[in-house]
This record gives sequence, C-alpha cells and structure tokens, in this order.
Amino acid sequence: MHNVWLIARREYVERIRTRGFLITTVMIPLVMGGLIYGSAFLGSRADSGVHIAVVSSDIQLALDLQTALQQQPRTRQSQPRSSRQSRIEVDAMGAAPQNAQATREILNKELDSGDLDGYLWITPAAAPSDRPTFVFTPRTSDQDSLRSMLAATLGPVLMREQLAHRGIVASDADTMLRPIDIRSAPAPHRANSESAQVSVTLLFFLMYMVIMLYGMNVARSIIEEKTSRIFEVMLATIRPQEMMAGKILGVGSVGLTQVVIWIAVALLASSSSIAVSPGGMSLHLDLTGVQIVYFFIFFILGYKYSKSMGATVLNRDGKETTPIMGSYGIGIERILTAAIEQSAAKFAAQSANDPKTPENYALPPSIAPFQVVVTITNVREAELLAAGEKIASELSDAGIDVLLDDRDERAGVKFKDAELIGVPFRIAVGKKLAEGKVELLNRLTNHTDDIPTTQVVQQVQAALA
Repeated sequence: MHNVWLIARREYVERIRTRGFLITTVMIPLVMGGLIYGSAFLGSRADSGVHIAVVSSDIQLALDLQTALQQQPRTRQSQPRSSRQSRIEVDAMGAAPQNAQATREILNKELDSGDLDGYLWITPAAAPSDRPTFVFTPRTSDQDSLRSMLAATLGPVLMREQLAHRGIVASDADTMLRPIDIRSAPAPHRANSESAQVSVTLLFFLMYMVIMLYGMNVARSIIEEKTSRIFEVMLATIRPQEMMAGKILGVGSVGLTQVVIWIAVALLASSSSIAVSPGGMSLHLDLTGVQIVYFFIFFILGYKYSKSMGATVLNRDGKETTPIMGSYGIGIERILTAAIEQSAAKFAAQSANDPKTPENYALPPSIAPFQVVVTITNVREAELLAAGEKIASELSDAGIDVLLDDRDERAGVKFKDAELIGVPFRIAVGKKLAEGKVELLNRLTNHTDDIPTTQVVQQVQAALA
C-alpha cells in the first residue's frame, strides 16, 4: 500500500504542477461556454435580406402585395431578435402581355446573378368570379418558407380587394383583416423548468468531460512510463498491480481536483442567479449548492445507491455482484451481439467436454436472418437439386424463413457459411435421399436426425415451436 501511495502522490504532484493542468482547468469551461453561447449569439445576429419581385399586369394588385410584404417585419419589432423574420425588399412591376417573355428573361438573368431571390408572376383572372394565377420562381430550391409567407400574405390582399369591390372602404377592410396579436405569458414554473434543464445539461457535460479526460490521462501516463527507462526501474522494485493502482488513484485525483475547482466556482456563481442572454433570449441559470452536492454524491459514490436498492447482477462465475450506477441503452445491434456471445460461450463450454462439438454459434430463430437453411450437397445431381428446391418451397409456403444454398461449392464450404450466418437449423440434401431421407441438424442442441422428406415441414415446425 505504501508503494501505491508513493506512485499516486508522484502522479498527482507532477500533473498539478504542469501548465497543461492550469490551461485545461480554465480553458475547458471557457471554450465550451463560448461555443454554446457564441453559436447562439451568431445565429441570432444573422439578418439576411430577401429580395423578390412581384410582376402583374394589374399594377395595383402588385403594389398592394408589395405594401403587405414590406409591412410584415415592422409588425414584429417587439419580438425577440432570434424570432424576427428576415428583411424583405419587394419590387412591384407591371408587365403587359406582349412584353411578358422579355420581362421573364430579364428576371431570370437577375436570378442567375443573385440580384433576386425569386419573383412572383401574377396572371389576372379571366372572369371576375375566378382568382388570379400565381407562379413563384425561386433562385434556389430551399425557399419553402418564402413561398409559404407569400401564400399567407396573398390571402388578405385578395380579400381586401374583394371587399373593396363590394363597396367596403379601405379603413374598414383593414380593421377586419388586421392580424390578431396573441401575447404569450410564461407559465409559473416554466422559468424554473428551463433553468433545471440547462443545469442538468451543464452537470452532465462536466461528468462526460471528467470521464473522457480521466481515461485519456491514465492511458497517456502508462505510455509515458513505457517510453522511459524509469518504467524498467520501477517494475524491478514494485508489482505491476501497485503501479496501475497508483496511476489510477493519482490521475483520478487530478481529475477530482478539477471537478472541485469547477464546483467551487459554480457554487460562488450560484449565490446569485446567473443571467445569460444568448441571442436576446433571457435565461436565468439557477444552480444551488444542494443540486451540485447531490450531483457530486451520485458521481462519486458509484455503489452506494445501487447497493442500497439491492440491484445485483451475475458475473461470469455466476456470483451476484453490485453494478456501478449508470445509464445504458439496448439497441438492436447490441441484442444481436449479446446473442452471439451467449451462444458462442455455450458452444465453447460444450466443446470443452466434447471435442467433436464445433467452436461456433447459432442465433435463436426469432432473431436469426433465416430459420432454416436447405443445403444441397451436390447441385450437379439433378435429383438432389430438385428435391432441395421442393423442400425449400414447402418450408416457405408453411411460413418458415428458409435459405436455399444451391451454389456449386463443396458441401463443407456451404456448411461453414451457414454456421457463420448463425442459422439455427440445417437440412442437408445428400446421399440419404436415395432412402427418402434428409439430415436435419439442430445447431442449438447440436443434435442430428435423419427424417423422411415427407415430414420435413412437420419436424421443423415442431423444432421451432
């Protein structure tokens, strides 16, 4: 134990004194905070202008639409900057039918040069009861939001014209079509909820960085020792277990020191609510000392709560052990990997007792790519080929996932490929077909039977049940 303490102290003192410790302790929070809030700030400052043209032979309709579009941003000045719309510049143009083609060519040239982001071509209605035709030509294909805004603006403009034709004065029409302004008020606990989400995110990031840096530093420490002569001298006086334990404790203490520094700074800052405004959105970050202490306890006391809840798992020796607290997800690929490892371990145990058992694996029928493989040992024999195809067809008609291996390969190659895929049942169509039988291998139990060809479907269904 004395040697472990000496190595841990050496690792801790040497790393604490380095300039890298000071830089990482100070720069990691600053860099990550700058990336988070800097990206939000830059995104909120982006105010790209949009320049479009409205063309119609009815110049009054084009002017009304121009006015409605250019007034939209001014109606939203009270909103946060991050939710404002882009500045819109609209050109209203009149186009006589005889000059339509020339006008389109001019507008298309402006689209190609980037002077225009799009143009809306309005063709007046043929009859008073019909609506005009609207065709929008964007400069790029990602102008869905602009197209939606034009559609939303055209509705009130057309409605205003219809009301004017029916004798309603413009002021009354504007009052009727004025947009409804619904102001939002935050829920009583919404601010606390947002602060809690941000606090949890910061604490999770802190834990992630500590674990990542801890693993990197332990690996780097071992590499440094192996590249120096000191490692040979130390191994001559201490055991490798003591060396590794000292390095884990020493490097881990450095990481805990950084955590303590960050928590102390957070506690000082949490004495008053931290107000941040990324992109004009005010957010109060409330980190209380109790929250940070609980986080520290859950992070450090790995076995405490899992042991108190009686959570145990079986290790490789079949003995109960208490797991370290953590959060894990189970995906499809992990289920497949676990099934392969479990089956391979079972085959390995059988091969230890029976040398004839192959070292392989077989997947359960529920997750195997195929439930049965029909292997024709020699496809050059027409009788075997016909029998194999018939058996595969009957199994498929019975709703069984079947793979027909009718390749012109040696039987051993086909058997090995089926084992690599993990198919749990194999039907070999070979020489015993002369007796009206085929070989059924249950790879889950490594049991082989010779069954009549007329009972293949029933036997496989019974094995799968």
